[in-house]
Amino acid sequence: MSGKADRKQIVYIVGHRNPDTDSICSAIAYADIKNKIKKGWKHCPMRAGQINEETEFVLNYFGVDSPGYLPDAGTQVEEIEIHKVEGVAGDISVKRAWNTMQEEGIVTLPVTTKANRLEGLITVTDIAKSYMDVYDSDILAQAETHFDAIADTLDGTILVGDGSGVLNQGRVVVGAFHPDMLGTYIKENDLVVVGNRAEDQLCCLDGNVSCMVVGLGARVSASILRLAEQQGCVIISSPHDTYTIARLINQAIPIRHLMMPKDKLITFHMSDKVTDIEQIMKSSRHRDYPILDNKDRYVGTISRRNLLGLGGKKVILVDHNEKSQAMLNIEEADILEIIDHHRLGSLETMNPIMFRNEPVGCTATIMYRIYHENDLEIPPKIAGLLCSAIISDTLLFRSPTCTAFDQKVAMELAAIAGIADIEKYAAEMFRAGSNLGDKSAEEIFFQDYKRFNIEKVNFGVGQISSMTSDELNSIKEKLMQYIPQEVGKHDTSMIFFMLTNIIEEATEVLCFGNEADALVRDAFGAEVTDGSCVLTHVISRKKQLIPAFLRAIQQRNG
Repeated sequence: MSGKADRKQIVYIVGHRNPDTDSICSAIAYADIKNKIKKGWKHCPMRAGQINEETEFVLNYFGVDSPGYLPDAGTQVEEIEIHKVEGVAGDISVKRAWNTMQEEGIVTLPVTTKANRLEGLITVTDIAKSYMDVYDSDILAQAETHFDAIADTLDGTILVGDGSGVLNQGRVVVGAFHPDMLGTYIKENDLVVVGNRAEDQLCCLDGNVSCMVVGLGARVSASILRLAEQQGCVIISSPHDTYTIARLINQAIPIRHLMMPKDKLITFHMSDKVTDIEQIMKSSRHRDYPILDNKDRYVGTISRRNLLGLGGKKVILVDHNEKSQAMLNIEEADILEIIDHHRLGSLETMNPIMFRNEPVGCTATIMYRIYHENDLEIPPKIAGLLCSAIISDTLLFRSPTCTAFDQKVAMELAAIAGIADIEKYAAEMFRAGSNLGDKSAEEIFFQDYKRFNIEKVNFGVGQISSMTSDELNSIKEKLMQYIPQEVGKHDTSMIFFMLTNIIEEATEVLCFGNEADALVRDAFGAEVTDGSCVLTHVISRKKQLIPAFLRAIQQRNG
């Protein structure tokens, strides 16, 4: 049975591409809420990027598993209906393959090894061609057909000889001649179809044939059976007449002889993007395409029909509504909801959706409201996650984004989670998040980096917060050498990086790009020296830096 019915009911809840603690914890909490109030759907918290040290500390502290990784919203093969056609061995007969196809109502049969590795495919068309195109009387020998398969195809019984043996030499001959002529026609190792005449059977044994097929279930004498056994000749008794035997016998050919081998097939993997395989399907004429897993094991098949009316991933976005911050190919997804606390961004949807955006310091605060609106009890572990997210986003209530309600909620959540000393816990959490000594400049840069587009100006802003200036200075040395190479990528004309000192409530902004210094000067009236400037009482990217840049860019554009 395919997994399409189940996958239709999966909704992924995911934060932005460079996830912070709020993004991860809110996704986990909202999945818990939705799974409790929307039965019949499975809501899965996911992450669109790598988890930073602060978030890892929080998850470990409360014993919660990290969400799965979902960097791309594009639909993959594993999310569509896969026809779970069982593979068959390559040595089964054409007749058995045909019967299987008729029973299963399929036209394509995969051929696999015992280890479930794909060897090839055989189709109804391949079987039909074998009837129309095969005239060689030695086709069974060419295909190295087992005597067991011949007996099975002819609904017969092996009276003497080794059924596991293989017919690998000789022709198929119908012994309808007088023994004198038959003796001159048959050759060594031939398979001969005979009747009940003992002289014909003896003639075949004299000619050292490898197999005799006796029609109409005719009796074979004990003396001929003994002689056949001594010579290693297989004797098969079939209930069919000579015409029927001659018509059926080619169906004993093993399908490996007729199948299209793997190296000539077009195969896809479970992780392949549907948009990519659509193009390949358009340029080929195959009816079914085998699907392999990440270890190249056969899974099933798909056809063009599977792609008709296919919808994208169902997603709920939390803690962002900017396309540049969302996971890749978000335009292919079916966005159901957005829960956020940032300014309105650039995401567009095909249909109206539930969009909840509140002027609070943290998405986790909105999650707290939703729990209460639905009369749901907040589990202690999730209360710990939400409290941590509020602490992180508001820098322990120091950020101008923090509201009185954020602080009230954080205190309530701390009590539920069993956090006795919220300031002590916050210090541990911030320390874990700013312990970046072993990280490369690239890892530090992308830990909390977001891109923005304002009035057609593309720029990026990263931020690291710490409780000590020494740590920020060591980070600054790494970043000053790394960031210049990122300017210009993804059409980003300017990059700013905020080194925020939580205790001093100040931020040193590193500025890169031709217009970066001028934008900081226009926005804050501050001069940039040697690529940086210190902004006192500026610690929030969302509430202070971005709005100031927005006003400056709009004024510059008139």
